[in-house]
Amino acid sequence: MLHGGLSILDGTLLREADLSLPPPQPGRLISGGEVLQLAENRSSLSLHGVVLPEIIKSSALLRLGLSDAAAFRTKELDCSDASSTFRNYVSAIADELRDDPIVVAILDGRTLQVFLEDEDDFAMLAENLFTDLDTKDRGKISKDEIQSALVHMGIELGIPPMSEFPQLSDILKKHGAEGKEELGQAQFAELLQPVLQELADCLAKNPVVVVLQHIKIVNGSKLRKLVADEKQLDDVGKRIMQEKYESKSEGSNTVKVRCFFEKHGDDFGLPPLELEEMVVLFDDIFTEVESQNDAAEPEKDGFMVLLKKILENFAEKLDANPILYDLHSSQLKEV
Repeated sequence: MLHGGLSILDGTLLREADLSLPPPQPGRLISGGEVLQLAENRSSLSLHGVVLPEIIKSSALLRLGLSDAAAFRTKELDCSDASSTFRNYVSAIADELRDDPIVVAILDGRTLQVFLEDEDDFAMLAENLFTDLDTKDRGKISKDEIQSALVHMGIELGIPPMSEFPQLSDILKKHGAEGKEELGQAQFAELLQPVLQELADCLAKNPVVVVLQHIKIVNGSKLRKLVADEKQLDDVGKRIMQEKYESKSEGSNTVKVRCFFEKHGDDFGLPPLELEEMVVLFDDIFTEVESQNDAAEPEKDGFMVLLKKILENFAEKLDANPILYDLHSSQLKEV
């Protein structure tokens, strides 16, 4: 799923990948460690080169029943067992990503090229950067502030972190963007332009993929697990009925369910209610339920049917339109 330079790694790419293990030499056994490494390399290659987080790999191994991964890595496998393990491990990684997707930014120079191809846009960008960096309002900044300007632009404007793209230092040196020589606004813009152009060209040839750990995606996977687990679902139902709601305790079951998930939604994988999209989602789901004349029923079975229907509705809508938001600011990101 791609949009605006963002990619949601939810396992889809792995399910479409070739899951055949490269054939070993005739008669040669292969260790479990080699098979797992080959599977991780294949997965990373299919995921734009992203290095899989340790939590994803360890959880995928548990899905395979490999609680003692260290022992399995030393085990020797024949061709059939190696192929089966390879395929199952990649599939388990895909399942982990389905339940807990990763959001990455693909920096390929396109965002920078948009600014560079429009004189007015670039002039506005350079002016804003210069103003932000000229903290003493002297109308002058030093050459080495070009690097600060790039940091200021950040991933949102297509600039990879120096740690992910060390070539950036070479580009700055090449264009003389170092030292304490002072530049006015026009000179700053003249120096910034070729730096950005070369950076855009480099990224076009070798895109950089950055994992956005502060961006959370909610696609309803946790709710689907909840609905499928009768015991867990029953426990949630008991919590809702035992909870006391200020001034709404005498409301219908629908009202009780809504109040509960407005208060405890984050426990079940729902985004913060402060997000505008979540307010709309709550209104849509509970208006739909109320329009079906779902009366408050004291019987447990009637209440549990209602609860399950509401959760399934949440999961279905989030699966069709996942919500991305910044964990630091709760600012909604467009999908």
